[in-house]
Amino acid sequence: MKRSWPSALLAIASVAALVGCDHATKVAAVSALRDQGPVSLVRGALDLLYTENRDVAFDTLSRASLHLPAVALGAFALAMAFAVAVVWARRGMMSWPAHAGFAMVVAGAIGNGIDRFQRGHVVDFIHLHHWPVFNVADVLVVCGIGLLLLMRQRGSPVAE
Repeated sequence: MKRSWPSALLAIASVAALVGCDHATKVAAVSALRDQGPVSLVRGALDLLYTENRDVAFDTLSRASLHLPAVALGAFALAMAFAVAVVWARRGMMSWPAHAGFAMVVAGAIGNGIDRFQRGHVVDFIHLHHWPVFNVADVLVVCGIGLLLLMRQRGSPVAE
């Protein structure tokens, strides 16, 4: 089923707004946290801590002794965002939670992909103790995938 122009424009605007939020938080992190120690938000549990991630999730590449340039990682992230966007567009009419899940995944991949092209690394700054430092784009990807999986598990169709 084809998507209407208003819903396509809403999808694009949603992704753009989420990417904007991701990059606004990264600009704030660079400005306020670079060359600073951690800023405790919840003592012993949550800090703001500026880091530059030159690897992928959970340092996967360094553990495999692979070293790829930031441009290659950025291109991969943007290619994944494009692939998910194509799947999303082909789904046609969907419930709003499905649209939200797809928008979050696409926006998160675009946000980190742009970072790799722009900076040569991804800015991470949210530190839950006992967990790697992450950013808003990472939260978007995880929450988007979680929302889509939850809907599928509950038997709710991703497409109506």
